[in-house]
Amino acid sequence: MSLFFLISAVLISLSTSIGSNVHFVQAANPNYRDALAKSILFFQGQRSGKLSSQQITWRSNSALSDGRLANVDLTGGYYDGGDNVKFNFPMAFTTTMLSWGSLEYSKKMGSQLTNARTAIRWSANYLLKCARATPDRLYVGVGDPNVDHKCWERPEDMDTARTVYWVSPSNPGSDVAGETAAALAAASMVFRKVDPKYSKLLIRTAKKVFQFAIQYRGAYSDSLGSAVCPFYCSYSGYKDELVWGAAWLLRATNDVFYFNFLKSMGGDSPDIFSWDNKFVGAYVLLSRRAVLNNYDKKFNSYKQQAEQFMCRILPNSPSSSTQYTKGGLMFKLPQSNLQYVASITFLLTTYSKYMSATKHTFNCGNLVVTSSTLRNLAKRQVDYILGVNPLKMFYMVGYGLSYPKRIHHRGSSLPSLASHPSTIGCKAGFQSFYYSSNPNPNILVGAVVGGPN
Repeated sequence: MSLFFLISAVLISLSTSIGSNVHFVQAANPNYRDALAKSILFFQGQRSGKLSSQQITWRSNSALSDGRLANVDLTGGYYDGGDNVKFNFPMAFTTTMLSWGSLEYSKKMGSQLTNARTAIRWSANYLLKCARATPDRLYVGVGDPNVDHKCWERPEDMDTARTVYWVSPSNPGSDVAGETAAALAAASMVFRKVDPKYSKLLIRTAKKVFQFAIQYRGAYSDSLGSAVCPFYCSYSGYKDELVWGAAWLLRATNDVFYFNFLKSMGGDSPDIFSWDNKFVGAYVLLSRRAVLNNYDKKFNSYKQQAEQFMCRILPNSPSSSTQYTKGGLMFKLPQSNLQYVASITFLLTTYSKYMSATKHTFNCGNLVVTSSTLRNLAKRQVDYILGVNPLKMFYMVGYGLSYPKRIHHRGSSLPSLASHPSTIGCKAGFQSFYYSSNPNPNILVGAVVGGPN
């Protein structure tokens, strides 16, 4: 999930460049409106539970008994990437980021704002269940990833054990709890005006989950071991999620408790932003008050940290620590690099938006950085994903002409129930479909793959 979704938030952030719809997409002229619509539609292909209003029609109901092994209802939410597992840590980050994009750029999203809210509500409903089902327990995932990886079957055919995982006072998970609190707090702001009752439930639950995160400290990786590692280990520790969660709760409530908590936490200076490391996301979020609110001095340190991060990203900065390919693509890590490109690009565009509002500039050594500096770099990254690259490859599935046809995704690679009503068992999908060289029978519109190797 963390890999595919991020382009939605980035395209939302580039919405000032979105023009009218065109039916034919050329690599040299990306159609952001079309890409935005597709990137939000993607979430329908990831849905778990009982489906409704489904435009991606090759998906059907699945995992309707999730949570039963713990005597709770944990149906709903999203499957992670191409698997049939629900990992709450990246799913909550997905929810936070899609909410952030919808908050920052709601006025420019047009009809896609409603679709984005639908995608946010689908995961928020599930996260609410996870947080409210059992006192002193936060459910953080469904499905054994090690067993799931031994099968290649449709979600609709799943016959593997739907193991339920949770954190508690004796087995803490401050990281996943902090991220869940951030997601619920951010989502509460999305629904504040359109569904006040739901918004209040979200923020009330966010506060409780965050209190759980800070009261019972520890990494969920230590508590759950091979159920989450190496898939979504909390490699950066849990401090960044506590900072991130507090930053979102501060924005949602303006309660001084969260500001004081932030001051007590300190920070770090990474050159990456992802589902695992949220420090710089929190800095950009908090810097909003310094840049927009008459240079509120209480938040000036976060502005400085956000700008130091930008200096580590910009290619011409003397303090840059970021590599770029010959085609101009940001390169951070060899595994699924585009997820890092997309998440960092969102921060570039969002900080650029803050700068533009007040004509703010800053320096990276002798390099003067304006809002256009950041925005132009962000646009080059998004355009690369949408076909403006040496291979003229569209890295978003279903967008343009030359896009990946055999993505690693169970539901996409196996025939739908409508075309193949009989069950495809755990092992049966490998030989006929996983190892096939044919294009996937179902197009997972809007998915963004890991990128060029």
